[in-house]
Amino acid sequence: MLVVMTHGASPENIADVCTAIAQLGFEARPMPGEQRTAIGVVGNDRRVDDSHIRGLPGVSQVIHVSAPYKQVSREWKAESTVIELSNGTRIGGNEVVVMAGPCAVESEEKLMEVAKVVAESGATILRGGAYKPRTSPYSFQGMGVEGLKILAKARDAYGLAVITEAIDPASADAVGEYADIIQIGARNMQNFALLKHVGQLGKPVMLKRGMSATIKEWLLAAEYILNAGNEQVILCERGIRSFDSATRNVMDITAVALARTLTHLPIIADPAHATGRRDMVAPVARASVAVGADGIMVETHPRPNEALSDGPQSLYPEQLQTLMVQLSQISSALGRPLATLT
Repeated sequence: MLVVMTHGASPENIADVCTAIAQLGFEARPMPGEQRTAIGVVGNDRRVDDSHIRGLPGVSQVIHVSAPYKQVSREWKAESTVIELSNGTRIGGNEVVVMAGPCAVESEEKLMEVAKVVAESGATILRGGAYKPRTSPYSFQGMGVEGLKILAKARDAYGLAVITEAIDPASADAVGEYADIIQIGARNMQNFALLKHVGQLGKPVMLKRGMSATIKEWLLAAEYILNAGNEQVILCERGIRSFDSATRNVMDITAVALARTLTHLPIIADPAHATGRRDMVAPVARASVAVGADGIMVETHPRPNEALSDGPQSLYPEQLQTLMVQLSQISSALGRPLATLT
């Protein structure tokens, strides 16, 4: 439920509404706006009797949020959420952002090499895994904290923001210390303890859609993070599992467009993990921007054949440069310029 106050509602009016909500056994979350304040009601899983609240001074209207995901929905917040990073990148605004980098941090020398490529291409966010949840226990698991330190060095050297994955609460604390965005991977989309934990860290979080998750489940997972107090959440469509083995996953382009109507949170598309094929990354990236994605996440490596993970879907530097030009043309045609380093 959302209580919308009148334009001239006083602080006392707002406090009285919050008290009334608390007396009903729920939590009140005031959300000041440019014109008026709205007060969100959280903690209810069914319709609330609003008869007492409607009659309080300063109340304009009471809106019952029909979606099961309350704080994530556009019913709760009509305007799009914009997340601003330390290097000036704004995710969810008018610009389209690009995140690029290797699947995993392999060494300082290699990461600095690829970070230079990412910065020169015009992308503003460096991706790279320090913690790698792999299907096989024998695959490269990442460099851990040492990898985070290398990512931080690359950020300082090239002015890029950094996104990297956390796999448990301990790694989330470390990622929160070194990176700009904490990534929650597809395998952990419904790790609710982890979602609650990152919701308390005060850092932007990117939540990838689970490989077999419905859109409703994806948005409800995001609700856990917002409900823990963190409104800086980014959604990422990375493909869902299918019976067809022609590509690694099936990129749900419809989910990108549909999610923009259901939620105020920014939407990022990951065509690399969706397709698993280098030759398919660019076409799917272009399509994602065309349907309204707020950004693209791709993998790039100077020598993909030497990559310790996801080499077959990693772009060569020259391919990243070409893709950036194409994305700029598409986004500009839609009235959304590509974000660049300032």
